[in-house]
Amino acid sequence: MRVQSLTLAAASAALLAPTTPPAGPPQPVAWRGNPVSAADLLAKVRNCAPVSRGRYRSDSGAPANIPVCGTRDAVFWKADMDIDCDGRPGPRCNRRTDPHFSDSTAYAQSDGRPLSAERLPFIVVPAPSRIWDYREHGVSGGSVVAVVHRNRVQYAVVGDTGPQDIIGEASYATAKALGIRTDPQGGGTPSGVTYIVFKDARVSPIEDHAAAVTTGEQMAREFVGTP
Repeated sequence: MRVQSLTLAAASAALLAPTTPPAGPPQPVAWRGNPVSAADLLAKVRNCAPVSRGRYRSDSGAPANIPVCGTRDAVFWKADMDIDCDGRPGPRCNRRTDPHFSDSTAYAQSDGRPLSAERLPFIVVPAPSRIWDYREHGVSGGSVVAVVHRNRVQYAVVGDTGPQDIIGEASYATAKALGIRTDPQGGGTPSGVTYIVFKDARVSPIEDHAAAVTTGEQMAREFVGTP
């Protein structure tokens, strides 16, 4: 697989959208062409070759039965989706709507501010531990992710880290794009979400969702073998 360069991501961003999001609700970014389907992506991750040394829980107290799997080009896991509302506060993500709200994210925007969970599709990876260290697998802040739920695919970035033993969390904006309930207190879905993180594929600036869609679709096409 070809590794996408920051130059390509930046060029794609310049063509498709401004770096600074406009005011108002976020608008979905669509791939101009024939997109890779959820079925095609799921077919490529049907079998799991574990790369984690142990398994994760979906929630505190749940069984530890979720491995991180790997291929030459990606790492992936199949889990639930909890709603991450952390980062820059807004009308939907704040201390009033989320009692566990934190005004910071592990990775920041290009201007130094925390990411906006309301606006930016991103996922949460477990903090490095003996179970698995994402940094050892070509993954870092801004890494491009295909998040698959039912027949939908949403491209996102790695934007935050979570507990060392729990996996399966994504931003408010990711859930909304996939038709998953977005309430940080009672939303999400208990199963059926696949997270595919493409190795060594990053976008910069991290908040440029248009670049994530462009790079994600290109990586997905190579991943499934679509010309």
